Amino acid sequence: MQAIVSYQKSLVIQALRYHFISKREIKLMIIIVNVFTSVAAILFYLKKVTPVAFLISFFLWVVLMLAFWRWLPSAIYRRSPTFKESFQVSLEENHLFIENEKGGKSWAWREFSEMIETPHFFHLYFNPRSFFLLPKDGFGDSDRIHEVRVFLKNKIGK
Repeated sequence: MQAIVSYQKSLVIQALRYHFISKREIKLMIIIVNVFTSVAAILFYLKKVTPVAFLISFFLWVVLMLAFWRWLPSAIYRRSPTFKESFQVSLEENHLFIENEKGGKSWAWREFSEMIETPHFFHLYFNPRSFFLLPKDGFGDSDRIHEVRVFLKNKIGK
């Protein structure tokens, strides 16, 4: 299967958000900060803590949300030249090939550890922190995307 893929900034940012939010340690940190902020709000309402303690916990919550929702995805997008280019992608029996006018790269399917699907991308993971975003829109209609989904599920994670 072959496709020409390119990246849209807003969709890449959304996919990077999915990546961050799906990580267990980030989910745990968000839950802890939300509980901490809620407890601080309740204690502030009951006049058990000063307004400064509540404001600090609220500020921590705002910074954490901004970091995972805005700053980190935007920074990764800006630093990665891959997202600003178009590629010819070939899904073959033993390899995934990508190429453009600057060159090409191939990966054997065994190099991928996991595949996660989000609304606009297939996230092909090498390890928990390294992955390749494969845009769905390059494959055309929903029948073709379904073929790609089945193909990737059969190739990755065997």
